[in-house]
Amino acid sequence: MTIERELPLLPLRGILVFPYMVIHLDVGRERSMAAIEKAMLDDRIILLTSQKETEIDSPNPDDLYEMGTIAEIKQLLKLPGGTMRVLVEGISRGRIIEYLEEEEYFRVSVEELAEAKRSMTPELETLVRGMTHQFEEYAKLGKRVPLETIGTVLAVEEPGRLADIVASHLNLKVPDKQTILEAMSVELRLERLTELIMREIELLELERRIGQRVRKQMDKAQKEYYLREQIKAIQKELGDKDERQAEADEYREKVAKAKCPKEVEEKALKEIERLEKMPPSSAEGTVVRTYLDWLLVLPWTKSSRDKIDLNRSEDILNQDHYGLEKVKERILEFLAIRKLTPKMKSPILCLVGPPGVGKTSLAKSISRSLNRKFVRMSLGGLRDEAEIRGHRRTYIGALPGRIIQGVRTAGTRNPVFLLDEIDKMSSDFRGDPASALLEVLDPEQNNTFTDHYLEVPFDLSQTLFVLTANTLHTIPRPLLDRMEIINISGYTEDEKLNIASRYLVPKQLEAHGLSKEVFTLEDDILLKLLQGYTRESGVRGLERQVANLCRKIAVRWVKKEWEPHTLTVEDLESTLGAPRYHFQVAGKSPEIGAVTGLAFTEVGGVVLTVEVTPLPGKGRLTITGQLGDVMKESAQAAWTFVRAYATQLGIEEDFYDRTDLHIHVPEGATPKDGPSAGITMATAIASAIAKRYVRHDLAMTGEITLRGNVLPIGGVKEKVLAAHRAGIKVVVLPEENRKDLEEIPENVRKILEFHFVSRIEEVLELALLPLAHSDKVQENVPVHSYGQSGIPDTQPIREERPTTC
Repeated sequence: MTIERELPLLPLRGILVFPYMVIHLDVGRERSMAAIEKAMLDDRIILLTSQKETEIDSPNPDDLYEMGTIAEIKQLLKLPGGTMRVLVEGISRGRIIEYLEEEEYFRVSVEELAEAKRSMTPELETLVRGMTHQFEEYAKLGKRVPLETIGTVLAVEEPGRLADIVASHLNLKVPDKQTILEAMSVELRLERLTELIMREIELLELERRIGQRVRKQMDKAQKEYYLREQIKAIQKELGDKDERQAEADEYREKVAKAKCPKEVEEKALKEIERLEKMPPSSAEGTVVRTYLDWLLVLPWTKSSRDKIDLNRSEDILNQDHYGLEKVKERILEFLAIRKLTPKMKSPILCLVGPPGVGKTSLAKSISRSLNRKFVRMSLGGLRDEAEIRGHRRTYIGALPGRIIQGVRTAGTRNPVFLLDEIDKMSSDFRGDPASALLEVLDPEQNNTFTDHYLEVPFDLSQTLFVLTANTLHTIPRPLLDRMEIINISGYTEDEKLNIASRYLVPKQLEAHGLSKEVFTLEDDILLKLLQGYTRESGVRGLERQVANLCRKIAVRWVKKEWEPHTLTVEDLESTLGAPRYHFQVAGKSPEIGAVTGLAFTEVGGVVLTVEVTPLPGKGRLTITGQLGDVMKESAQAAWTFVRAYATQLGIEEDFYDRTDLHIHVPEGATPKDGPSAGITMATAIASAIAKRYVRHDLAMTGEITLRGNVLPIGGVKEKVLAAHRAGIKVVVLPEENRKDLEEIPENVRKILEFHFVSRIEEVLELALLPLAHSDKVQENVPVHSYGQSGIPDTQPIREERPTTC
């Protein structure tokens, strides 16, 4: 019997409802709730259809089975959060004929398939008996169906209804249940149901056998435990030691030999007692053993004895490094004090300087001179605070931090501990390692440094910590306060030359399998090499170029195309190519509006020319040359000073009403910044407006204020060396930088003439030629400095690094 009717449709996920089945459904999707509300407004009848895929949140008609169950809504309850709980009862099967609406909710045309009563035939009775027998077996094995439910289910006489009720009690997947729902023939339905029940019985039987096997294994483990306990009791009566007792006694002997501090000894003995009480196979026992091994292997009292011989230490430092006098002097001071007071706490030395100047290798030389063990730890990129202090033992695979690991590697409590690249640490959600280092690097605290893993204090006060950094501004201030800063400036040309001839060339010859007879590198050619092919503060690039030279000659030597001889400039250019860098030299003659300034870059000092050209206009100032904000402000301050002191400078007061000024610093592709070009710009402006020539053999550096005061600057040594290279004879420096003169090599100090100034008027008096002399220069010297093109004679340095003036 079939009836066609229109009903709202409720899609079900992961569940299927049979006729005569009563069940609660939780509904939260908008279309589903709209379908229920429509059914409640009509006659409470709704079609329940299962989805083919449970993951689909908004199903289409293709995602739903065609056969479903027509049900009546018995009860509706709205829950907090906008969801509904619905009690439904299945009535009959229903097949979808057509989808009438899909937008707000699914409304479908349904063919209601009411099931007619069947008389019991012998074949049907056989199928029912077989199915009920299998169901009873399934209920006994699964223990998921209550006994009273079994009785109620089997009391149903109608075969079709009995099959639907049994199917609803089985733990089947939706596709399997759907095959039963779609079976309209009672015989077919019973056959499919019997087959599915038999399959479930096989699975339950397999589960039972696996469960019995596991239970036997557990019983076996309990039996072994009881037997072991009996063995222990027997051993106790006989006076024999068991395995755990022997292990504990072995650890106690190690504690007695280790000569640990009292606090550490108590902690170790307490852990040994815990180990004794643990079962041998316990995972916690492994953690305790690892902890005890770490506790007993650390050098709590073992120290290496310092061989304090100042002459020997000085020889070692001089052998390993050329120059670096301040650092060597500080190390020798430490050794001398150490000899007088052996209990003095070790200082925290921080070597700051550009890359390649020998900071890391200097720490190795310190350990050699002290005869101490050397440990290196790189802090570059370190983000986790636990790398310093370790993890607590509650974590799986926990270990002490890198500080304690380094001390264990050294085997003594007073090694030279190098913390490399301390300026390149960072922090994230795992903590700030820089803050964790505060305790390590404080001489007042590190005698009780506590690692999270050890949980007992370790004395680091005898450890000599040496830190390296390229810059200080990224190091946190509290950490910086605990260090003794030793600045290492870039090497001078003379120092590089000595380093190359003494260390780098012999090292690379040996590394490339070449003997000294193959080629000889004289100092003048080596100077050409470092001037024309390198531009750096350290010597790494120079070593690479020497290695490159050795490789090129090695190829020719193997091909028998090379005759041993002393290298010439032509040999350099044929092997390494044309020189890449050219130093700017001093001007050949005085110029108007062009002043030589001194600047500082990452690779050392350079000479820069500041050019000023006045133009007809209305007092506008144009600044070019890729200058930073600070340098632009210096130009503005210089311009304002010249305008304010025009009368004193011999310039017409109203010159700015009809004059524009263009300030340019050559090398337009190189970024430049800093305040130390202030007096250079002021001198160039005064020269251009007063039309007075500037001395070509003079260079200057210093910051200017609006009142004409000259303030101190940095990088004096590097700037003066650059002036010396360029052929400058006179250098003008701020008065407050007079103290920095002692850093400049003596051979350079003797050649150059220094003037220390505190006012811009003193600078102008030194730099600008008198008017009469300027007229004479103008008559006798062709104006080659600024011709029609306005381009100076000297070519600017091709430099790709930022310049700080």
